Amino acid sequence: MQLFYNPDITPGSTTFLFDKEESRHIIKVLRKKEGDTIQITNGSGYLFTSEITFGNEKKCEVKITAEQFFEPAPYSLHLAVAPTKLNDRYEWFLEKAVEIGINEITPLICEHSERTNFKADRFEKILQSAMKQSLQYYLPKLNEPVAFTAFVSDAKEGDLFIAHCEETDKKLLKHALQPKQKVTILIGPEGDFSTKEINLALAQKYVAVSLGNTRLRTETAAIVAAHSVAFVNEE
Repeated sequence: MQLFYNPDITPGSTTFLFDKEESRHIIKVLRKKEGDTIQITNGSGYLFTSEITFGNEKKCEVKITAEQFFEPAPYSLHLAVAPTKLNDRYEWFLEKAVEIGINEITPLICEHSERTNFKADRFEKILQSAMKQSLQYYLPKLNEPVAFTAFVSDAKEGDLFIAHCEETDKKLLKHALQPKQKVTILIGPEGDFSTKEINLALAQKYVAVSLGNTRLRTETAAIVAAHSVAFVNEE
């Protein structure tokens, strides 16, 4: 099954017209033709089965033959992860986190952050591609970068965790997690969170957690955190 994504398709639609770029990809690159079946998601839980009724490099029109809604998972995960020094490592994290299962991502600007900017358009395309590749029907939300202080000071619902490397009293994340909860996890930069940041998070009801006995890179720590949440929620 090959999945296409377009946020403009709505429940109850009977036809849909792809834009010029997507039409060219479908007809020219993938060599789809009239009568072929195409599966489309709008990234909001819907899967549309459609049939190509007209197609050339500039215009591809489909008839919707069926639609199905998938309920969201009984838990949600928001990862706030400091940008890595190299963009490709953050991109790797985004791709793998979507494959594992994640709802929201916030780039977190910390005291020890070496990078404070990124290409939002490119990151958004990576999220879309990973969603399609892993055959999921919900597109994770990518937020604008935010300063650590502002993020933790903003009241959030659910279970709150901060993963850091300081030698303090910490729980293993896998032991602290409970199934079917709304979870937010903070992952720091290569230089880790500062002591000031850790204390601020603790004062805002975040629980300090460990991801294991080894020191992990930022992107690896984020993936371990995502997998831990997914594993706890497996049925």
